[in-house]
Amino acid sequence: MNQETKQCQNCKKDFVIELEDFNFYEKMKVPAPTFCSDCRLQRRLTFRNERTLYKRLCDLCGKDTITMYDKGSGIVNYCGECWWSDKWDPLSYGQGYDFSRPFLEQFCELMRKVPHQNFFGMYHTLENTNFVNMNHALKNCYYLFNSDYDENCVYSEEIEHSKDCFDSTMLEIVELAYESLNCTKCYQIYYSVDCENSHNIWFSKNLSGCSNCFGCINLRNQQYCIFNEKFSKEDYQNKIAQFDLSSYAAVEEIKKKIAEFWLKFPNKYMHGIKNLNSSGDYISNSKYVNNSFIVTASEYCKYCMWMILGGNKDCYDFTQFGKNVQNTYETMSCGKDINNIIASTTIVAGGRDIFYSIYCNGNNSNLFGCANVRNKSYCILNKQYTKEEYEELVPKIIVHMNEMPYIDKKGRIYKYGEFFPTEISQFSYNETSAQEFFPLTKQEAETRGLSWKEPKEKNYKITLKLQDLPDSSLDVKDDITSQIIECAHKGECNEQCTVAFRIISQELQFYKSQNIPLPRLCPNCRHYQRTKNRNPVKLFPRNCAKCNKEIETSYAPERPEIVYCESCYQQEVV
Repeated sequence: MNQETKQCQNCKKDFVIELEDFNFYEKMKVPAPTFCSDCRLQRRLTFRNERTLYKRLCDLCGKDTITMYDKGSGIVNYCGECWWSDKWDPLSYGQGYDFSRPFLEQFCELMRKVPHQNFFGMYHTLENTNFVNMNHALKNCYYLFNSDYDENCVYSEEIEHSKDCFDSTMLEIVELAYESLNCTKCYQIYYSVDCENSHNIWFSKNLSGCSNCFGCINLRNQQYCIFNEKFSKEDYQNKIAQFDLSSYAAVEEIKKKIAEFWLKFPNKYMHGIKNLNSSGDYISNSKYVNNSFIVTASEYCKYCMWMILGGNKDCYDFTQFGKNVQNTYETMSCGKDINNIIASTTIVAGGRDIFYSIYCNGNNSNLFGCANVRNKSYCILNKQYTKEEYEELVPKIIVHMNEMPYIDKKGRIYKYGEFFPTEISQFSYNETSAQEFFPLTKQEAETRGLSWKEPKEKNYKITLKLQDLPDSSLDVKDDITSQIIECAHKGECNEQCTVAFRIISQELQFYKSQNIPLPRLCPNCRHYQRTKNRNPVKLFPRNCAKCNKEIETSYAPERPEIVYCESCYQQEVV
């Protein structure tokens, strides 16, 4: 079959399965999907809680923990030390397979019995670090997510090998950054996006090899420029001093001005370099990677996202992390030397031949429907089998999954090959990354059969109203760290607003040293506002604004930006 158009059983829209897709599904021995690619990504993201954290005791040692799992989630919560210890045995929760009930129903019961680590990450690699999740090798960090090898980074996410970065997203090898997104190898970069190999950059976009630039866009190897106009070093410094960057009101006016200025210049149809026959956005050093987003050094992958560590090959519907991953389908938060993983989440470090499993770390192989197993083989629902028993039973389970599929509350059918149903997730919809990339209101979520977490009563006694915050960082006193500050959104947005926030001492020191005014939003609202500068994980048909060639881009047709195809952009900008 060369191509087939199917109707998504979730959103009811048509989607196309290409010949290359059928070839991949045949290799992986799975049927074609019944959800479209957008709905598949949304479904996977409902199993990914990055930012919603709770205080809760470890259910084994009683130690205070910061955890992804609210007490009412039904998940057993262990601190990292207990979870990695030999004080408990995941196989003690094993259960025999029951052919009178759907497989996913049995798996859900197991998942809620087996203890889970309080957050996703290696707790012993975190030094003087708190309120973090999905991290490795951090020092002196706070409220940092999906990041590795960082020091003194606060209120940020997707930060790698960086230092002294605050309120930023998607940085690699960056030092001294604030409110910046998608920047690489930069030093002293503020309120900027899509820059590389540059330093002392303010309010700029798409700069490469530049220094001492303010309000600029699309420059290469330039210095002492303001709104793309060249100045002498002395004149540049004099003009910059007139902007009063310590003033919140002045900074907000500059943001409005640069947003209008940037619209006058072309954008390349995708963010990416050194790619071959690839489509999507934020892709680099890859070949034959299609309809994918935020991918590095991978090949022959499709419908993937956040594959940032490289070495990945032959993956479909793979979301987050990677590193030498091959032959995976419908997986979330998996990586590091894994092979042949289907419909699983958080399979880490050497796993192979693993199906419908969750949080299995170490040198695992031949697991089916397991939870939190480490360094085991030939297990089904956490019960150990011989190789012969396992190989005889698994094909029967697959047949059973097709003959007695799981059917959710909305009548969606889950046979073998489908990822876990959202309704069995450990998290409510608005606790997860799905809410960030596919935002819904409470009513919309409940109409679709998705659970919703009502925010707990905060009972914060706000001690500092917005109108009482100093406009200038020069006027901020050290006792600001004892204040509870009102968030400008006041909990009335759809951005996981915390209603109020504090300025921590590490943060205050950064603001004062860099002459940056205090924020007016809580960290979650700042995150949502910042990521509006990142293009969506969706492609649209559009025409090049210069040559009228048809292109596929993450810039929606109704957006006001000027968008060029590759060749037109290369002629004019590079």
